[in-house]
Amino acid sequence: MNNLDYGIIGNCRSAALVSKRGSIDWCCLPEFDSSSLFAKLLDEEKGGSFEILVDDSYIIEQRYKKHTAVLITKFSCGDDVFEIRDFMPRYRKAEGGYNSPPELIRYIKHVSGKPKFKVCFNPKLEYAHGKTDTYVKKNFVVSLTHGEKFDTCFLYTSFNKNAVVDGRELEITEDGYFLLGYNEKLFQPTVRKMYTELERTKVYWLNWSSKTPNYRKYNSQISRSAITLKLLTYDKSGAVLAAATTSLPETIGEVRNWDYRFCWIRDASMAIKVIGELGHRNVAKRYLQFIVDLIPDKDEKLQIMYGINKEKKLTERTLDHLAGYKGSKPVRIGNAAYKQRQNDIYGILMDVIYEQLSKYSNDTENGEDLWGITKGIVWIVSHHWKEADKGIWEFRTEDRHFTFSKVLCWVAIDRAIKVARLFRKTHKLEKWTQLEQEIKNDIHANAWNPEVNAFTQSYGSPDMDASVLLMESYGFIHAKDPKFVSTVHAVERELSNDGLLYRYKNEDDFGLPSSSFTICTFWFINSLFKIGETEKAMKHFDTLLSYSNHLGLFSEDIDFKTKRLLGNFPQAYSHLALIECAINFSRQESEEQVMASINKL
Repeated sequence: MNNLDYGIIGNCRSAALVSKRGSIDWCCLPEFDSSSLFAKLLDEEKGGSFEILVDDSYIIEQRYKKHTAVLITKFSCGDDVFEIRDFMPRYRKAEGGYNSPPELIRYIKHVSGKPKFKVCFNPKLEYAHGKTDTYVKKNFVVSLTHGEKFDTCFLYTSFNKNAVVDGRELEITEDGYFLLGYNEKLFQPTVRKMYTELERTKVYWLNWSSKTPNYRKYNSQISRSAITLKLLTYDKSGAVLAAATTSLPETIGEVRNWDYRFCWIRDASMAIKVIGELGHRNVAKRYLQFIVDLIPDKDEKLQIMYGINKEKKLTERTLDHLAGYKGSKPVRIGNAAYKQRQNDIYGILMDVIYEQLSKYSNDTENGEDLWGITKGIVWIVSHHWKEADKGIWEFRTEDRHFTFSKVLCWVAIDRAIKVARLFRKTHKLEKWTQLEQEIKNDIHANAWNPEVNAFTQSYGSPDMDASVLLMESYGFIHAKDPKFVSTVHAVERELSNDGLLYRYKNEDDFGLPSSSFTICTFWFINSLFKIGETEKAMKHFDTLLSYSNHLGLFSEDIDFKTKRLLGNFPQAYSHLALIECAINFSRQESEEQVMASINKL
């Protein structure tokens, strides 16, 4: 497999990746950040998988059930046809709340004929540490390990259990199922019960998707990206994950491999802003409560990232027994970046707080908490904005005065002023307005490089950085300002490679970057659109969309030459930026159609 040709299934508690041939190659239970049951994605020999095997005469096709997270893999050989409907159950309970058990269901739908298949059920618990033993019991198949720690999982099926475990051929003449769960079931599953679970889950996703507005252009891409962002939310706490995987490399064979199954304040806040714009208010409310719960003390600084259950310590270690994706070691769990200082997170968080308060100012349960957080953020920014930091790209060596960090410090104060006005707390305004202007003046004086004719990566640097394109999006500078227009052109000149963008090209802790960072290309497209180069922007956008996998999903990076997807997958960053671009293009077309109609009158 030469691409990340996977679909994601999930239930806002955990997730699994299913290959285009129907193999589950990545799954962690009971939660997103638990140890893996299947990790073939990270080691083809040791990792473990749950495969449905057919002979070469079968044609295999894969798609999502429209507007849902139910993944359908169709196997056809003449009249012999069957489908696997993969999903993790999620639906509203009669007494309130949601049913999201730590399990996945593979509903086998008989379509026609007498198709045959074999199963390779090969769980490797606890990241394949030690040995996993599998036993056939009366009502289920149990797998367990006594490796680093004891762990188990349970497989229920309507098929012959011994034949499944032995990998013998099975014939399908009616619907069947596999249910893989973290816990032993109290009541024996049946085909009928599994069908009910499928229908309830389908209805949940259809109801959720119905709240996403319809757009004239790119509606299917917006819908799929919105569902993907929802799949990366952790319902229990309100956290939003950066991605569902760990250690998928930015470049094959290199060491830029990180665990992304955590909640970065920056990534999550950007995602929440977009989901909120689409009308999914509850997701935004839960995330804001997640933030409120993280800051019990008024003088406590925000970390850049947290565990999905609000863990503050995310110790990084390597799993040296795993070969890594396509041999790219090391495989890491945990993330040492949680110790870094990145001053931009305060502005990004304040932007989300202001957006939510401005939309729902009359219905804010935690308004007093958010006002307290706002004052705390202003205090932190006022005392630390002049300090260097690690920046948005998490350089692990020296601190610098990154332009993006400074701009977001300005955003923090700008949005705090707007929040103060919403709450009619005017006694703070004069002092905060002076601070806002001081930061703005400092950026114009030190981030603008007249020789490059652009805002550059950091103060005094000649290097370009794609993150400076967000200066306009956050309202720091107008799109038609000559400084911004020339910055967009400088970014294109220095960082674009066949229409795909580097984050930056200067050497970092691991040498020179060698792959395109997907969100940066979306930022560039958006910037072209904003400065009036609409046709060029749309052409780039359509080309970029063609680089998604067969289901319209994006990872973090794209290889410049082969255009294969790289990095952790699916990536919240990439999909939130896709939605932003698509909405802009769709709205513009709507405005043009309205103007054309008016002109005809």
